[in-house]
Amino acid sequence: MNILLTGGAGFIGRWVAKRLLQDGHQVWILDDLSNGRKENLDEFTDNDGLKEFIVGDIKNEELLDELFSKHSFDICYHLAASINVQDSIDDPRTTFYNDTVGTFYLIERCHLYNVKMVFMSTCMVYDQCYDEYGITEVHPVKPASPYAGAKIAAENMVLSYYHAYGLPVVVVRPFNTYGPFQKTGGEGGVVAIFVRNCLQGRPLQIYGTGTQTRDLLYVEDCARFVVEAGYSDKVNGEILNAGLGKDISINELAELIAEGKVNIDHVPHIHPQSEIQKLLCNYTKAEKLLGWKPTVSLEEGIRLTKEWIRQSHLM
Repeated sequence: MNILLTGGAGFIGRWVAKRLLQDGHQVWILDDLSNGRKENLDEFTDNDGLKEFIVGDIKNEELLDELFSKHSFDICYHLAASINVQDSIDDPRTTFYNDTVGTFYLIERCHLYNVKMVFMSTCMVYDQCYDEYGITEVHPVKPASPYAGAKIAAENMVLSYYHAYGLPVVVVRPFNTYGPFQKTGGEGGVVAIFVRNCLQGRPLQIYGTGTQTRDLLYVEDCARFVVEAGYSDKVNGEILNAGLGKDISINELAELIAEGKVNIDHVPHIHPQSEIQKLLCNYTKAEKLLGWKPTVSLEEGIRLTKEWIRQSHLM
């Protein structure tokens, strides 16, 4: 198939690109490099399936018109977004325009050219949940940050095109994804930051009490989920969760990564108002409709992440 992948130079986008190329598709990648890095795609430079890498903005309507009119896309995997919660609190306008308005411009072109959209949302849209069976797709949402608010708005816009026009769309909500190619600095995820600090012999800093839990999904499992959601007609018009199905407290995660080699410190939370205390994914729907389930354990995923950070000299 001919596929447009937005945000393909980002952490998850890079793995989605790899999967699509392995499956033999022709892929066009659009990324403004605000979060992504061109080097993330170096592995695919000689791959004939990677047709073009375009440095550009999803809010550039002329560029979108040119891309959609030139290439007969079958699917648009839309991963491009502002993804940092604190940035959205500091500068909500940028997050709203990138995540909501940019998505509107894309779904308009998908409608015009009848292209299926797989929209990447986030588990951060959910309200607090203490159910031992985890968060399902019908659990209430809560815009606890402008990032979550922008994603909820974009989800609703995308789904409205399914209901109003019959356009094939699917909204995917992966839980906390980690693994190789994730940034290890302040914009990175908790696993990447903890692993890097541990390898550097620096203390691991936990925001708040550390009792908050996360459901950590290895990035290759996440990419497989995202890609397969695009292949299946069964999920059109649906919202799908993906996660490990097990949560771990940040305190326990720090201990698992530190292995007693570095100190663990607690520091004041930077955005306590947007914290979700318990994140545990129920992925029953994805398993039922896609036959998807995670294959990489947390321990194995951390080992692979450690190995990559060490080899990449990111310590």
